Amino acid sequence: YAPMPGYMPLRQVIADVIQKSYGRAVNPESEITITAGGTEALFASISAFISQGDEVIIFDPSYDSYGPSVRLNGGVPVYVNLTPPDFNIPWDKVRSVITSRTRMIIVNTPHNPCGTILSRADHFSLLEICREHNILVLSDEVYERLIYDGAKHESVLSDPEFEPYAIAVYSFGKTFHVTGWKSGYAVATPRLTAEIRKTHQFINFSVNAPVQHAIAGYMSDPAHYSELGSFYQQKRDYFLSQLEGSPFEPLPCKGSYFQLVSYKGKFDESDVDLAKRLTVQHKLASIPVSVFYKDGSDYSLLRFCFAKKMETLAAAGEILRKL
Repeated sequence: YAPMPGYMPLRQVIADVIQKSYGRAVNPESEITITAGGTEALFASISAFISQGDEVIIFDPSYDSYGPSVRLNGGVPVYVNLTPPDFNIPWDKVRSVITSRTRMIIVNTPHNPCGTILSRADHFSLLEICREHNILVLSDEVYERLIYDGAKHESVLSDPEFEPYAIAVYSFGKTFHVTGWKSGYAVATPRLTAEIRKTHQFINFSVNAPVQHAIAGYMSDPAHYSELGSFYQQKRDYFLSQLEGSPFEPLPCKGSYFQLVSYKGKFDESDVDLAKRLTVQHKLASIPVSVFYKDGSDYSLLRFCFAKKMETLAAAGEILRKL
């Protein structure tokens, strides 16, 4: 077994990368925990701080593990819907749903499925709420390296004022294209990390040791992660070019490897039915965005993944233009 908190050389290289990326000095011994993917980091963090009746604010559309993880720990998800085309967080609405039971807010930037990113102004609003109500923020930043068009990733780790409140979650699977390796990590102050490790110890204990050794060596070369944004932006731009002449209108994608497209006014079908038809009749897979909403809101949007070979994206574009 690797040590429960993770292989120390890996934690050390993570600390070095965080220092270079966000200017925060992180103690690898007491502030970094290696987990079985970003999803386990999320679950361990929620399990550490959420108990019966605690409320957690979740922005829909959202990654599908957030709500179930809260409910499994006896918590109550409180959903705040984001709407197209910009999916901006309505901070006045957030304030209106905060109660004495609100314990945590989960944010995701870059966002899955929307491809949006939080702005500096969003961070100021979030920090103000955390300080005013003493609320934790669980920041899902697994697509941190996939930022486009010269934009900046606004990490909670880049602002020291977030330290008492913030837990940041990352995924090697997303960064290094090895989702099947199920390896990630959580970063938080020693006080918060101590609680996360109490749950991590009995959820998974420790992560695959050979994988940790491999990633530690690979991650020591910045070239393996510093060029990811431009690598994926080329794929995004190529996929966008393939959509030209199709009945689908792309929404802005500022991060992640997901592209939302609107078919409003083009097809008289629910997003679920259209996604099924594309899969069954054309062998082209997409995800209907309504499944990311607790209330099933359908805005006639599909999510496509462009983390594919160029020839695959070209084949997809050919199908879409013929619809």
